[in-house]
Amino acid sequence: MSTIQRFYSAFQQHDWATMGACYHNETRFSDPVFPDLDAKEVRAMWKMLLTSGTDLRISFNVLEENATSAKVKLEAWYTFSRTKRPVHNRITTTIALKEGLIHRHSDVFDLWRWSRQALGMSGVLLGWAPLVRNKVRAVAAASLKTAMAAG
Repeated sequence: MSTIQRFYSAFQQHDWATMGACYHNETRFSDPVFPDLDAKEVRAMWKMLLTSGTDLRISFNVLEENATSAKVKLEAWYTFSRTKRPVHNRITTTIALKEGLIHRHSDVFDLWRWSRQALGMSGVLLGWAPLVRNKVRAVAAASLKTAMAAG
């Protein structure tokens, strides 16, 4: 099984430990909410997200994959814990591999679309604004910091 298949299969099973093992120790991760994480932080992020969410389910389609890179389409369905609102997120992932492990991982999705679902009316009205984007990032960073401190 390739690293990409292993990673996303583990994701489907909420197996954050296997996901973390797929990352290179020099990895960098980015998405619209967590814009720049190192290997320790991304491993902690997956643990935090997969142990706090109870109804997450994903589907994925590997569009391209070779020895050095991959492109994946991912869909995730879950309840956003802060508002109890349902979210269906569509994500495009670009991955660079090094030594058979994920070295660069970039998830791209429409943050305004996500905020309309997750935040409701405030997301509809202001989800496009840098103020809301920065607030979402700050709350996520604080949650990650707390999760990492807890172990």
